[in-house]
Amino acid sequence: MTLPRPDPDLPVLQVDGLVRTFGALRAVDGVSLSIARGELVTMLGPNGAGKTSTLDACTGFAKPDRGTVRVLGLDPWRQAARLRPRIGVMLQAGGSHAAARTGEMLGVIARCSANPLDTEWLLEVLGLQPAARTPVRRLSGGQVQRLSLAMALVGRPELVFLDEPTAGLDPQARHLVWDLLRAARADGVTILLTTHLLDEAELLSDRVVIVDHGRVVAQGAPSDLTGGADHRLLRFAAAPGLDLDLLRLALPDGFAVRETSSGRYLVEGEIVPATVATVTSFCARVGVLPGELQVNARSLDEVYLDLTGREIRP
Repeated sequence: MTLPRPDPDLPVLQVDGLVRTFGALRAVDGVSLSIARGELVTMLGPNGAGKTSTLDACTGFAKPDRGTVRVLGLDPWRQAARLRPRIGVMLQAGGSHAAARTGEMLGVIARCSANPLDTEWLLEVLGLQPAARTPVRRLSGGQVQRLSLAMALVGRPELVFLDEPTAGLDPQARHLVWDLLRAARADGVTILLTTHLLDEAELLSDRVVIVDHGRVVAQGAPSDLTGGADHRLLRFAAAPGLDLDLLRLALPDGFAVRETSSGRYLVEGEIVPATVATVTSFCARVGVLPGELQVNARSLDEVYLDLTGREIRP
């Protein structure tokens, strides 16, 4: 079978007004998303935000209740047979047969592909070669994660969907996976992943999409969402319970000041040398010595919590 030549000008993934409901629950509430060829896009959101339900519709595992999804120009629900050879999917549930050996499982997936990667090389890269003859049911959780990633990538997909690819991995394995994703992207693979690791999203992503309650609440390059060098924060430590109204009066309009935890203070705004001088003068006036004073950029973690709240989700 001859596969169609990809059009570099068309989005690899186009989602418009996607709605998915489960009884009275609207898990996905009008999500729209477009991903260009070669992008690595990360979808962030709390538990129950609609990330996995969106991925299920994009991969053809679920039918949209409303809206349209096009993957490589195809409808993933109605044209799944044409689409599957061109995409890779790594789901949270894994997908490996428990009785199969690790190398055999990867080999089965490779034989379903027209131009697969070398399975021995992929096992070696992911540190799975010693477990190649081990049944999947006897693998550790981290090994199962790495095998699932290998199964998603072995067919040289044009687009790969990765649902929390580094969940449960130790730092060494996590860095190994990051290197492999960077190499796949350099090879022209488009990647959409979900993660709960904000540092991972900030490090890897061309673009981040934040979803909450089934809706896209923000999207853009990590540096755009955090404000980059134009939006810095001043942090300092001092005695708890300082009267911050005095500091607010001393600062220009537009600054936000709060005690983030006991004795930890945050000043947010256009941080310039005069701002630091104002803060230290305020501390001198109230008779405290500021400690751990530092100026740095707003993190993606702070943006995410501001948008989605700080309460724990079930």
